[in-house]
Amino acid sequence: EVQLVESGGGVVQVGGSLRLSCAASGFTFDDYAIAWFRQAPGKEREGVSCISSGAAGTDYANSVKGRFTISSDNAKNTVYLQMNSLKPEDTAVYYCAASRAYSGGDYTARRAYDFWGQGTQVTVSS
Repeated sequence: EVQLVESGGGVVQVGGSLRLSCAASGFTFDDYAIAWFRQAPGKEREGVSCISSGAAGTDYANSVKGRFTISSDNAKNTVYLQMNSLKPEDTAVYYCAASRAYSGGDYTARRAYDFWGQGTQVTVSS
């Protein structure tokens, strides 16, 4: 059974940090790019960051560059999103997703992703 399980969400004050985890199982982790998306109430789901298969490359939305860092631990089949200097506009449900086809370029196309997690809530309070 394929699973992507996010964890690490919570409530944090402005300027604080959180680290999200995405634990994958049921597929060959090394063959997939993993991305983080987020969806705020009343807004479209948007791409936040992506790490290519084999951690060959990373990409970030302009809104999080310099504040968020994506990384992977292939031994644990887990991708992390370190989020620093959090802002109220970062409040959203964060989802991880896996794509076999992605090999570079625009990672934000949701149709490219084969598997999705259930999401974890991040709330940044002022």
